Amino acid sequence: MEYRTLGRTGLRVSAVALGCEGFMNRPEEEVRADFDFAIENGINFLDLYASNPELRSSIGAALAGRREGFVIQGHLCSVWEEGQYLRTRDPEKAQAAFDDLLARLGTDYVDIGMIHYVDAEADLRKVLDGPILQLALRLRSEGRLRHIGISSHNPAVARQAAQTGLIDVLMFSLNPCYDLLPPSDDVDTLWADESYAQELHNIDP
Repeated sequence: MEYRTLGRTGLRVSAVALGCEGFMNRPEEEVRADFDFAIENGINFLDLYASNPELRSSIGAALAGRREGFVIQGHLCSVWEEGQYLRTRDPEKAQAAFDDLLARLGTDYVDIGMIHYVDAEADLRKVLDGPILQLALRLRSEGRLRHIGISSHNPAVARQAAQTGLIDVLMFSLNPCYDLLPPSDDVDTLWADESYAQELHNIDP
């Protein structure tokens, strides 16, 4: 396995990581078996954006007794409401969802607190100038997260976030299914049929 230094954290992480969404609706024993396989092959990094409580609990069970072997990137502002994932900028909801994440993973901290899904410039300003960044800073001061990150699908916003100097890790999606589209503040364009009506016409150089 190849290992790389993650952002400004100094943490060494495997080049291959667990994205964890694929564990949805799978029994705990299968999730644990996949974690066994990952560990045997040198994987030490996992990213968990999903807020589904059953998924979080299954991953927590798979981590039991070996949490310290993993660098965990957990997302702030990803919540579960009425049986569905929701992105929020409400600091109280974000705090409650983060508390739930730690409890279900069976840990008292995550290595990276990833501020979730910042694609619009107005949203970036709202995050950085408002209570969400303050929440992240407070959680870091309490030791409940060690480093602060931001995730984005918009290269212009991602660059701005990196240039602030306020974050340690930038998570930028490179998904050939939709991330070749030109940057947009409207996430619905990622799944709109018209975006894929012509072959390769929408690739952003």
